[in-house]
Amino acid sequence: MTVRRTRQQGGTSRQRASWLLGAILFVQGFGSALSEALWNTSFGVAGLLRGAGLPQWTDLALGAAGAVLLGWALVARGAGRRAHA
Repeated sequence: MTVRRTRQQGGTSRQRASWLLGAILFVQGFGSALSEALWNTSFGVAGLLRGAGLPQWTDLALGAAGAVLLGWALVARGAGRRAHA
């Protein structure tokens, strides 16, 4: 019973990784696009990609990829809860 409760609360390692990676990409992508628009500077992974010569829309693509991962993790979490109910 303890194992089931732990898995239900924490999820699988794949779900946790998708939450973490999704949040990082979301903040890095959209945050860098916003800082580029407001202050003409970028940061983090998106800043490194910009330094490598990639266009501005790659920031938005990173943020969108993060949003997709977060959405997938949310759907997987809901499916897991329904399976355990």
